[in-house]
Amino acid sequence: MARWFSHLLTSREGFKSGGVFVALAIVGFGTVVFLLFRGHSSGPQEAVAGDAPPILSPADASPAAAMGTLAGGAPVSGPGQSLPGGTAPLSAGATSLQPPEVDAAVAGVVNLLRAQPGEVIQVRNRLNKLLQGQMSPEQRQTIKNEMAKLSKDWLFGPAAFPGDMLCDTYTVKSGDLLDILGRRMKVPYQILMQVNGIQRARGLQAGRPMKVIHGPFHAKIYRSTFTLDLYLQDMYVRSFKLGLGAPGTETPTGLWRVKEGGKLIQPPWYDERTKRTYRATDPDYPLGTRWIALDGMEGNAKGRTGFAIHGTKDPDQIGTAASQGCIRLHNDDVELMYNLLVPIYSQVEVTD
Repeated sequence: MARWFSHLLTSREGFKSGGVFVALAIVGFGTVVFLLFRGHSSGPQEAVAGDAPPILSPADASPAAAMGTLAGGAPVSGPGQSLPGGTAPLSAGATSLQPPEVDAAVAGVVNLLRAQPGEVIQVRNRLNKLLQGQMSPEQRQTIKNEMAKLSKDWLFGPAAFPGDMLCDTYTVKSGDLLDILGRRMKVPYQILMQVNGIQRARGLQAGRPMKVIHGPFHAKIYRSTFTLDLYLQDMYVRSFKLGLGAPGTETPTGLWRVKEGGKLIQPPWYDERTKRTYRATDPDYPLGTRWIALDGMEGNAKGRTGFAIHGTKDPDQIGTAASQGCIRLHNDDVELMYNLLVPIYSQVEVTD
């Protein structure tokens, strides 16, 4: 019995020792796995697809940096051009900065012009590209104000800047006529006279250089703000305040074009409401100094006639809805518009 009990005790202690060894092995293996996992987790982490990008701090938002990056990482300069600091050129299809970056982008462009006054065309093109993006109304107005200032030089001034695809220098040939040149360029000859300081339409001199403009001009009218935006092709030029149709005779939205033969200087006008014909010599003649007739092409404008852009005898009505449907401008503004819009090719879009 004692021998059997001694053998049983020895067997149990062996079993117990073996169990302790197994338990220690399991704990050791778990410890190794834990340490390996912890070391991997505390090391450098790779970015995961879908992680939010780092937030740009105000200190990082320099004009050059803000101008250089569009939404999605595309740079903002024009094709083949680079911004100060070596920013890459604009990739095709990229059109807009994120709204918080617009102010810095505009500041960068303006600073470029201050540092390099001759870069008018490069600055104009970049501002026009910015104008196509999303931004606040105040930011959009800031860009338009800067571009309107630039238009005094690149468009309405006598010089054509190198690299400009919209304005160029042409050497007059024997037999050239301003009217023919204007039709070739899709602009009225009057604007060619204005920018070149030509006093007589038949006063061209063979061999002399002159500035030419590659049209046509277009206009976009916003009924909600009583504003007309002027474009040369797709380049913003400047804006004008205007008057529109009163309630019940609203100016129709849609696409119009300047009517062939519809540009007139103070034509007689028949008022359907009063059954009276007004002439330019009448003290209450309402049309101002110019009349630019429109043909309705698309939208609510389609098929509509009798509408026009014209001047006014009552400048206080600019910025209000008071006409019978026509588009009123200050007389100085409508005279300029008369010199810019060309029949058939110039379009006028009216939108809310």
